[in-house]
Amino acid sequence: MRLLFAGTPEPAVPALRALLDSDHEVVGVLTRPDARSGRGRGVRRSPVGQVADEAGIPVLTPATLRDPEARAAIVALAPDCCPVVAYGGMIPPDLLDVPAHGWINLHFSLLPAWRGAAPVQAALEAGDELTGASTFRIEEGLDTGPVFGVLTERIRPDDTSTVLLARLAEYGAELLTRTVDGVGADALQAQPQSPDGVSHAAKVTVDGARVRFDRPAGAVDRHIRAMTDAPGAWVPFGDARLKLGPATVDGETAGLAPGELRVTKRAVFVGTATAALRLGSVQPPGKKPMPAADWARGARIEDGTIIGVDQ
Repeated sequence: MRLLFAGTPEPAVPALRALLDSDHEVVGVLTRPDARSGRGRGVRRSPVGQVADEAGIPVLTPATLRDPEARAAIVALAPDCCPVVAYGGMIPPDLLDVPAHGWINLHFSLLPAWRGAAPVQAALEAGDELTGASTFRIEEGLDTGPVFGVLTERIRPDDTSTVLLARLAEYGAELLTRTVDGVGADALQAQPQSPDGVSHAAKVTVDGARVRFDRPAGAVDRHIRAMTDAPGAWVPFGDARLKLGPATVDGETAGLAPGELRVTKRAVFVGTATAALRLGSVQPPGKKPMPAADWARGARIEDGTIIGVDQ
């Protein structure tokens, strides 16, 4: 089939590469417009756009798919099917019927669980033991379309959203390719999603990544891992923000109030509403991440210092 692939960030790259290696023809790539990023704030192509450029594939970067020129460009490519992975924009209803086999989305959850923008982060934060990926036909509702196929993956105790998403992206690339194969051969029938077990995963924000130590230790641990690496878990410290890497629940350190630090030569512990946490990496403003003990020594942090509380 002739495919128009829609995707933007790094987790979409494995799927695009898998489709480029398949028996189908990727005739174009649809991705978000080039954006400023990095320390130099230079304008950069999206990761998906870069792969398409390397492969010599036409790249479409409309600011909105409601633009008549964007629609005309998509129609001109005459795609039979449009696979989608983390594109980052809504597909207008008038475009859904352009490809004969529709727009097929790879979503990183076991639908109908965690519909929405941040399913991996939501699964980690909720303490789910199992997650996965689903392929479904896009319709007007948000992630409500009928499902073609699923894969399951166990969430590991030390998973961060970045690590888990990378794993699902690799496994999901094969699932999406198999789905496109089956759809093209008229050998795969999508099944409606169950009305039970629906949950929603809102977009993650910087404000929402703040760590609150008045919650149980397990919840704080999951929140930090869910926010790692982006946008990054943080706490207010003085008039700045201190970023925190994954921590470890420590059942032996007691007597700490929420946000209170206990500093030793080799470790830094912080109190929560239940058990203490042993901090992993810490990143002060303008510096690289460092072991918490190194940060405490360099910043001369003393026992009883409070973090995570507005000053």
